[in-house]
Formats: sequence, C-alpha cells, structure tokens
Amino acid sequence: MQHVNYVTQGTAQIVNGQVLRELDHSRQSSQQRLGALRVALVHEWYAAFAGSERVVEQLLKVFPQADLYALVDFMSDEERVFLGGRPVQTSFIQRLPLARRRFRNYLPLMPIAVEQFDLSGYDLVISSNHAVAKGVITGPDQIHVSYVHTPIRYAWDLQHQYLNESGLTTGMKSRIARLILHYLRLWDSRTANGVDVFIANSKYIARRIDKTYRRQATVIYPPVDIERFTVREHKESFYLAASRMVPYKRMPMIVEAFAALPDRELVVIGDGPDMARIKALAKGQHNIRVLGYQPDRVLGDYMARARALIFAAEEDFGITPVEAQACGTPVIAYGAGGAMETVVASADPNKRTGVFFRQQTPAALRRAVEQFEAVGEFQPRVCRCNAERFGSEQFRRNIAETVAQAMSQFDCAALARSPG
Repeated sequence: MQHVNYVTQGTAQIVNGQVLRELDHSRQSSQQRLGALRVALVHEWYAAFAGSERVVEQLLKVFPQADLYALVDFMSDEERVFLGGRPVQTSFIQRLPLARRRFRNYLPLMPIAVEQFDLSGYDLVISSNHAVAKGVITGPDQIHVSYVHTPIRYAWDLQHQYLNESGLTTGMKSRIARLILHYLRLWDSRTANGVDVFIANSKYIARRIDKTYRRQATVIYPPVDIERFTVREHKESFYLAASRMVPYKRMPMIVEAFAALPDRELVVIGDGPDMARIKALAKGQHNIRVLGYQPDRVLGDYMARARALIFAAEEDFGITPVEAQACGTPVIAYGAGGAMETVVASADPNKRTGVFFRQQTPAALRRAVEQFEAVGEFQPRVCRCNAERFGSEQFRRNIAETVAQAMSQFDCAALARSPG
C-alpha cells in the first residue's frame, strides 16, 4: 500500500509539474504573440499625470511597442517621463487657439478629431476612455479593446449636475450646451459598436457601461503603486482629508463636519477651486489644519500616521482610499461608487478596513466618525492586505490575459498576420 501510495503521489507530482510547465509555456507563447502585434494606444489627452495616465503607464509595460495617439499633448518634460520618450500623434485640436489652457472647451470638436486618426495599420487598438477615445475608427480585421474609466459623465447621468455647477441651467448658452450633450450621447452610443471588448475600472463602471451601451464589461481595477507606501502600525489621533478641491470631492463638507467636532483633529491636504471656501470654513477652528498642496512624500507620511482617511466623493474607482489602506490606514468613505469595492466595512476585524456613511452631509459624516471610533480596532496589516488586490503587477497580468482571450475569441486577420 505504501508503494502504491508513493507511486500515485509521484505520478501526481509529475502530472502537476507537466501542467505547470505547459501553463508557463502557454503564458510565454501568449506574451510572444502580444509582443508581435502592431499596437496603437489612444488616450484622450496628456495634460497632467493623474489616475488615467497611471493606467497608460502600465499598459505601456504590457505593450512597449505601442504607438501613442491623443487629441492633445501638453505635458511637461518632467511629467511625461512615464511615456519613455515615445512621441505622441496628436489631432488638429493641438494647433487651435488657446488649446494649451482651454482644450476642454473644444469638446464639440473632439468626436470629429478622434475619428481622423488613421489606425488601419494596427492589429490591436487599445483606447483609454473617459470621454471620446473609444470613438476611433477600426476595421473588421482589427481588435479594439477599450479600457473605460467612465462613459462621458457630463453627457449621461451627471448632465444635470454638470449644467448646475457650470451655471448653464437657463438661457441661450444652456440650450446650446444641452444640444451639444445630446449630440455627444448619440455619437457615444453609436461608437460603442466599434469596440470588441470593454474593460471597466470597477463594477460600478461596468454597471454604467451596461446602462449606457447595453454591453458587458470585464472588470480590471486600475493599478495602484502600493509598493511606495509602508505600513505604520501605531497611528496618531488626527483624521486626514486629501484630495483635489473640486466640487464633487465634497471637501468643504468634510471641513464643516469637523468644525462641529472640536475635539477631533482634521488635517486637510490639496488645492483647487474650493480652497477659498475651505479656508473660510476652517478659520478660527483650532482643530482643523489646512496645509494646501503637498508633495507625494509629505502626503504619504501624513497618510501613514493618520487615524483614518476621510473620503467623501462618489468616484468611479478612487485611488486615494487604496493608497491609505496600503499605509495600513482605515477609511471613512461615502458609501457609493468605487469605494464600495475598495473599502471593506465588515463586522470581522480580520477583514474590516473602514466604515461608510450614506449621505454626503456633515451630519452623516459626524455619525460615521462616531461609529468608526465605537467599532474599535482596525488592523493595519488587514488594510494593507486588502490594498494589495489593486497592485500594478496584478493589473498588468489581468490586461495581458484579457487581450490574449480576445485574440483567441475573435477570428481576425490580425491573428493570421501575427506569428505564433
């Protein structure tokens, strides 16, 4: 019996080893085929290094041979290091008056501009889309994979919020804006037919894609550089709010909430149009420190030391809560959007990384802070473990596998032209 068991175990080891070798060979073959493809990577615009540019950075590690296309490219030499010296083919909008500062004002021209890129010489087209990039024209012998950060927010479910915040609720300008947004919705719906594979940056955006285009999307979370953050086990007593100070981030609401919690300290980091309002709300409040913009090193230090991060925005994904958890810092988040997928509000302390509040109001946030303190222990290592689900390596692996599956699924002439 012992001899039989030994032989059976040994045979299993040989079989398993053979399977593993075959899987490794399959992965290597797939990578070789991906490397042989002619690839175009279409991004809306290069104006700053933010979340969508981090996605492009990692896509270029999967497809280093990709040629780059964008409506405009106004990045400084310092910001564009992640492109590795690659040139960017831009559209006619690049040369229009005042485009450097106000290229977004040319939104009505962007659908026409993106359709002018001649991508007929590529096997694979990848669009990084939050506005019009997915509208590039491709043929039946090409695979078009669109990584969607979001469908055009201001043309779809956030139209009325956009018009209110822009002061375009009445008058002739309002009528013109509504007509342009109507045209964008028609164009956006039509161009969804040119995409072979949709990838969403969260389940939240996958639902939005289904609602908008009636298409299913694979969810691949965007890459977060968690390796640059270190876990600090012992936290200080202050809470941290760190974000761009734009209306939908609700930073003034956070400050207003803590103005009514004088025994809790709040540190505010960031800059933007709402800064004046935030400073006015914080004036005379000894428990609130507004530090303005801070470099990544300083922000990371505060994030690691904070008792918790306060996150009040409804984001498509939201990188900041993941970065905080990479530091071992729990999150008090508005319970909507991507935060519902990145923060774990569990009764189990071995899973719990934060709590949610359900309304974007100072009163709801104050109750969430009190609930957070009543819950008690949050384990830094649990927070870090949760953040590791969103690492850059995982993103690259998921992208490569999804594109390889698309290559196998679609019987395109592109595959016939590619070796392997």
